[in-house]
Amino acid sequence: MIEFPKRWPANNPDILQLYSMATPNGQKIGIMLEETGLPYEAHLVNITKNDQFDEDFLKLNPNNKIPAIIDPDGPDGQPMAMMESGAILMYLAEKTGQFLPKDPAKRWETLQWMLFQVAHVGPMFGQFGHFYKFAADKTSDNYGVDRYTGESKRILEVLNQRLQDRNWIMGDELTIADMAIAPWIKALDFYDGHEALDTVSYKHVLNYRDRFYARPAVQTGAQVCRP
Repeated sequence: MIEFPKRWPANNPDILQLYSMATPNGQKIGIMLEETGLPYEAHLVNITKNDQFDEDFLKLNPNNKIPAIIDPDGPDGQPMAMMESGAILMYLAEKTGQFLPKDPAKRWETLQWMLFQVAHVGPMFGQFGHFYKFAADKTSDNYGVDRYTGESKRILEVLNQRLQDRNWIMGDELTIADMAIAPWIKALDFYDGHEALDTVSYKHVLNYRDRFYARPAVQTGAQVCRP
């Protein structure tokens, strides 16, 4: 039996409930929901105030990370709670029939790039931001900054090559791969990391980011659960 968190009560329990904050991972789901047009309610889980450790939230995500959702109309009409932004993206794509190609080959290609973000883009950019911006005065050497700067540049080059002749990761079709990847490129603004990463050298990546964030639904979704 899935219970709505008492700390974040649902005003309309018949629609999807989002528990999140507008971090890169949180933006993925806010943007996806706005792009699909699926009705939802948003609840701010402020990780700067350790809301993610609230016992009510831990019932949704024992890994104490945002985002999480409750869909009252899940498989077979039963409520469904989910954690992990990549899994939520796939779930919403299946539920709405949007942003995941029907062609099996293109579908798997999309999923591979979405998982590339989950396994590489997010973790490496996040570690770069940690060591470059937040731990710059907390380490005795430059090992962390050097390691994650180099790996982030490598990933940017992979993306730059992919995007040199296409608007989106999958060409002309916007997919959940873009919902996953673009917010982490945008996160480099927050990390003040453009100079260190020489992002001007990856013009296809920057143009891609700008195209993505020019979309009205993206702009709205990126503000969902912003403190």
